[in-house]
Amino acid sequence: MSDARSAFTVRSLRDETVAVLAQAGVPDPEVDADLLIGFALGVGRGRVQALAVMDAPADEADVERVRGLASRRATREPLQHITGTAPFRSLELAVGPGVFVPRPETEQVVQFAIDALRAVPSPSPIGVDLGTGSGAIALAMATEVPYARVFAIEKSPEAIAWTRRNVASSGATNVELVQGDLADAFPQLDGTVDVVISNPPYVPDAAIPRDPEVRLFDPAIALYGGEDGLDVVRVISSVARRLLRPGGTLVLEHGELQGAQIRDLLTADGWRAAATHRDLTTRDRATTALR
Repeated sequence: MSDARSAFTVRSLRDETVAVLAQAGVPDPEVDADLLIGFALGVGRGRVQALAVMDAPADEADVERVRGLASRRATREPLQHITGTAPFRSLELAVGPGVFVPRPETEQVVQFAIDALRAVPSPSPIGVDLGTGSGAIALAMATEVPYARVFAIEKSPEAIAWTRRNVASSGATNVELVQGDLADAFPQLDGTVDVVISNPPYVPDAAIPRDPEVRLFDPAIALYGGEDGLDVVRVISSVARRLLRPGGTLVLEHGELQGAQIRDLLTADGWRAAATHRDLTTRDRATTALR
């Protein structure tokens, strides 16, 4: 064919895609371009970069598919909604409309829970994930501490459909998932749990996120936590005190400006050794405490 599209190479397709995404204000347009092209071609990011360096030809159908994907991403639809998956530690999670897309910073937060579970002198320590969403945290605990018993609860019917899918595809048999309000979570476990973790909604109601990917696509139930953002944290403090054994560990993810408030809240509720921890960008990201 003499059509100009038939002369496309992976390099020129990548350049075009980067330009489209950059024009739309997408953060890291080069990364997203590689991932979109890789998704269309069925290869990894490294292979896309190698094909670009080799100036390999791009099939016309692939060019059109990538252009369609790039157009979606240019509307700021999350990359994970387009590909249908989100990486989380060693997991590949199914995500889409109705469920909160797991963030890289949460990978560091869940390490506190994993370390605490591993430190328990029991052949089957118990971990609980309150408000599990996609199941990222619960499944990380269950797969990385396979001798643990992990319980997870999610209220949203839209989100729990994704959770069930991820639990099934993970192959983990040590996870018990229920749908319900976290305030009523697992009364049969009262006083026996070793670790409770949550990434609750913590955005103050008036603090509308700037990023369109968050503002327009993440479910509000997973974002907003009342006037000061801590309404759900207050409930979790009470529920976790009910669930945990003496000496058990609470792990909470939160916003970078909420550490002091959460430490004060937990201390007032009777928690011990409340401590806030920074993420890899040096922002306050998680607070831990002991029952």
